[in-house]
Amino acid sequence: MRNSLSWRKSSYSGNGGQCVEISPDLVALGVVPVRDSKDPEGPQLHFSADAWAAFAQAAGSGEFGTV
Repeated sequence: MRNSLSWRKSSYSGNGGQCVEISPDLVALGVVPVRDSKDPEGPQLHFSADAWAAFAQAAGSGEFGTV
């Protein structure tokens, strides 16, 4: 499964390469794979689609502050 997924970075990822990528390919199955963009062959974390949506909404609203 690792090599068959498509990956995308956030449009906000212009911070010198310190970002994560997600794969939208499994969202219909309720899973969002996440990986470090600097290590595409490294480990992946898998979150439920609901958990990822809650995280993305909170991050977008500034709940975690800014870097």
